[in-house]
Amino acid sequence: MQRIDVNRHDGTWVGLSLDIRDRSQPGLCVFAAGPRLLLSQLSRPVLLAVVDAHLHGVDFWRTDAYRSCVPPLRADTARALAGSPRRWAHRFAQSLTDAPGSPLHEGRWLLSCESPIQRWRHSDTSHAEYWNAVLVEGRPDGFIDWFIHSGSWEVLPLRPMPGADDGRVKAYRKQARDGTLPPVLLWWVSGLDCHLILDGHARLAAAIAESVEPPLLQLHRTLPRDDVAARTDEAVGFYAYELARFAQLRAAHGPTVPDGAATAGPQLARLLHDLNTAQQPTWAWPLPGGDDQWRRVAREVTARQDWPRS
Repeated sequence: MQRIDVNRHDGTWVGLSLDIRDRSQPGLCVFAAGPRLLLSQLSRPVLLAVVDAHLHGVDFWRTDAYRSCVPPLRADTARALAGSPRRWAHRFAQSLTDAPGSPLHEGRWLLSCESPIQRWRHSDTSHAEYWNAVLVEGRPDGFIDWFIHSGSWEVLPLRPMPGADDGRVKAYRKQARDGTLPPVLLWWVSGLDCHLILDGHARLAAAIAESVEPPLLQLHRTLPRDDVAARTDEAVGFYAYELARFAQLRAAHGPTVPDGAATAGPQLARLLHDLNTAQQPTWAWPLPGGDDQWRRVAREVTARQDWPRS
């Protein structure tokens, strides 16, 4: 795995680019059979989902069989890495690479400290109120509502959220107050248009209990390296074209016409930044056995309850 830090033009750290090779299929894998999805971890069903185009959302059933890809985090490690999302990203990247049940597969990924979830909170809403609205209930089934909550900002726990009095949550609540709480690791899955919690259920519960903003690291696919090179050439070509266009306007109308750099330069910077950070759709593998297999798994994990209803 190759890791490269991604920074803004002003040097601000944005995330860690991961170039994964020789991993054709992940241990935490999304399988598809038409509108029906199965999230499986090392052959264990973790989440069953049905995309409902009429209701603009996803019905899901969570099995609670998910196991975190990240080893338990010690308090001394949390203190040592506190306030450094970059160092946490490198640590999580190693854990995701080493874990057999991680979602990483061949391609290019980004572990970013910038998540659209953080941009949606209104200033007059407390952290606890906001996160209680963002979290999707699943006991064991629920619905991801795209119509009401548009914008990929919902968060689905892959196992039950612990209560505020849980022993782990109590320990993390002190870290939340001290500002040493490790980040919550999220994975954006395009087929659900939702974020899944890969690690940090107890840490998120602690942040909510203390009404503080939880630190986040979001994992998602980005453009492959070869595509970045080609699109970089396109972006630079656009920049050159704009400067030439403004030069023609200056020649025709005089020096009062700007040279175009003030407009084309920031556009080029945004285009180049997006090449390294923009979300790409999550890969899904065809489910062996198709729809029939999905229904067999659904009958087994739901103990033949009336789910789904379609």
